[in-house]
Amino acid sequence: MGYSFSFPFLGDCAKVIKNQVSLYKFVFPPQLEKPTLAFIGLIQALGAIMPIAELQGRWATRVFKGLNGLPSASDMVADIEQKREEMAKRYVKSQHYTIQADYIPYMDELACLAGVKPKLLSLFLMDPKLTVEVFFGPCTSYQYRLRRPGKWDGARKAILTQRERIIKPLKTRVLDDYTGALVPYYLQIFLIVALIAVTFAYFPWSFFPL
Repeated sequence: MGYSFSFPFLGDCAKVIKNQVSLYKFVFPPQLEKPTLAFIGLIQALGAIMPIAELQGRWATRVFKGLNGLPSASDMVADIEQKREEMAKRYVKSQHYTIQADYIPYMDELACLAGVKPKLLSLFLMDPKLTVEVFFGPCTSYQYRLRRPGKWDGARKAILTQRERIIKPLKTRVLDDYTGALVPYYLQIFLIVALIAVTFAYFPWSFFPL
């Protein structure tokens, strides 16, 4: 990350040791009696951070409202330790990789917890075209708005047109219709011939080197 982080104002509920903090799914402290505190965006993802923060916030909001529950403290601690063991096998021992996560697997994990991950099989039966784009296209936040909670009616259109929005900024500007050269074609030929004649007349050795 390049930074050391800490939360001294929170006491022991979010204690940081060598840039390591014990958070369930990088969001909830496991030792709280009630889930009234969540960390949003405290993650180093191999991908965009804003879609992750949005999905973290959606899940945390549902937990705060009592619509989604959390596992027991022991289960959350076990999950945290498992994540650390996986990172230890994948990365060198460094404070740089304490809150590392892969974008797509982590987004799908959060979406499952929030109940918004698209069900590809049922989606394919209803909308094959959309399913292909969801499965093979870029993983954007739109696909987590296809079903409730937080469903958005414009999600399908946004998914099917997202490639156009990716490509459009990379295109050059559209020019007006070409109405002809500024210099007529026959005049261009004349100028080229005249240039060759002048060159031959004054610099003949350029054509017939000695």
